[in-house]
Amino acid sequence: MKHGSTNFDDRRHGAKPSLIILHYTGMKNAKAALERLCDPESKVSAHYVIEESGRLHALVDEDKRAWHAGTSYWDEIVDVNSHSIGIEIVNPGHEFGYKEFPDKQIDAVIELCLGLIQKYKIKSCNVLGHSDIAPRRKEDPGELFPWERLAEEFVGLWAFSREMDFNAAKELLNDKKIFHEHLKAYGYDPRAPFEEVLKAYHRHFYPEKFKEDEDPLKTDLLSAARLEALIRLKKTVKT
Repeated sequence: MKHGSTNFDDRRHGAKPSLIILHYTGMKNAKAALERLCDPESKVSAHYVIEESGRLHALVDEDKRAWHAGTSYWDEIVDVNSHSIGIEIVNPGHEFGYKEFPDKQIDAVIELCLGLIQKYKIKSCNVLGHSDIAPRRKEDPGELFPWERLAEEFVGLWAFSREMDFNAAKELLNDKKIFHEHLKAYGYDPRAPFEEVLKAYHRHFYPEKFKEDEDPLKTDLLSAARLEALIRLKKTVKT
């Protein structure tokens, strides 16, 4: 469905989409989210919104620069808005009662992303959450978002660790500085404090860390092994 937002401008310096950024709306319902994303006073927008039912709204043309990323960074890209497609997924978020994402909604996310990946030749390691590109400010789409399921459908990268990754992880665990360097090498903002980047990384790739008896700011062998796997896989991925 075509909805329409006036909150956009031209992509800068001839940039083309090379990133897909997934958000949750963080508002009470889809109506409130759509109103805000289309309100000229809000100064925010996204290319697409996906409701719980899977209903799709197109707000900004893909060749335009939507205003969804804010101050952000990924893998040396500082103007993320110019280099990305922004997708808002309707969910009340942590402020209004964060909940699981319905299957129909995730099916729609996967279908849309697969089309964008094929169209723009977007690398799997460049399908990201808002918290990945802005770890100091954001936590969406959050620890309940099914990143592993998306990766199984070839949307995004997931850390399927091998024995070699666990072996390398032992050394990584012994040095916080090296762990931080690995996070930066994967693409995270080098200006952000280690603890905030680590939490964003765990939120995406180790969501089990957000259970009540876990600490998202504590590394362990599995978090280190998953990071080793991501670094290894990033070097091999083409799309």
